Amino acid sequence: MSSLTQEQLHIYPEVRVIFSKLVVQFERPPCESLLVMSTWLWLENVGCENIFPTISNLPDDLLVTFANEAVTCFQCLESPEPPNGSINKIPLTSSSINISLPDIYQNRCEAIAGIKTILTTICSRIFTDILTQVVPYTPPPYNVPGLQHPLMIPGFPHPTFGNINVMPDAPNNTALILPTDPWDWNDHCMESENHRTLFLTFSRGFPVSKAEVKEFFTSTFGEKCVEGVYMRGNNQSLCAKLVLDSVVTKDRVLQGRQKEKFTINNNRVTKTIWASKYEEKKSGRRT
Repeated sequence: MSSLTQEQLHIYPEVRVIFSKLVVQFERPPCESLLVMSTWLWLENVGCENIFPTISNLPDDLLVTFANEAVTCFQCLESPEPPNGSINKIPLTSSSINISLPDIYQNRCEAIAGIKTILTTICSRIFTDILTQVVPYTPPPYNVPGLQHPLMIPGFPHPTFGNINVMPDAPNNTALILPTDPWDWNDHCMESENHRTLFLTFSRGFPVSKAEVKEFFTSTFGEKCVEGVYMRGNNQSLCAKLVLDSVVTKDRVLQGRQKEKFTINNNRVTKTIWASKYEEKKSGRRT
């Protein structure tokens, strides 16, 4: 962490004005508005340039429409089914930054990870004073000197994008302790190992070894794409956990689907691998 350059700080006043309009002037829910801003910041980060100059110049009625379409964008990521590509549900966004819902869903894992990271590392810090205007601060029943308590924002923890920690007593210059370059994250820093992990299943009677799994995925998706293969039963298991190098690779494997089928041929035997999103319950066991 270190001070941001003037160029990096330039975007934040523009972003703060838009967020203030959403929650103060339009009285939109803070949780939804935080996710709207995180979605726009993520899109800006992945190459959809000039989002905020475009939004800043919109009249209020079109700003509301643009925000509604951002809600459609992040809500589509929560769905297990990809959006219908024949229906354009975000026409204003598509015409402004040339992106569609299928484009966003195609990179679903990367999008969720990126929005979560921006939500917790940027939005939780640059909107603090605005949030305290619309979210009442309820102190705990006991007070420990020197211990801060976060704002309780309705809607968080969010089932897809997790929690946000907004400290009401944070200093006004919190932007100065943001990551040095918020637009230069790599995929490893965007989320935890679980977000880069796939759950693999194999056909009964045709177990696949760790070596076969690694060889297949590295030959298909890149030499360094596999960080680890974990299975029970020492190569006789019917399932495995595959840890990849990034959420981008995970999206390449799943291609926007919930489950993807692969076949490998070894010694004239055809074996099937089913890859799906890895999810873990709080107990530590996969769902």
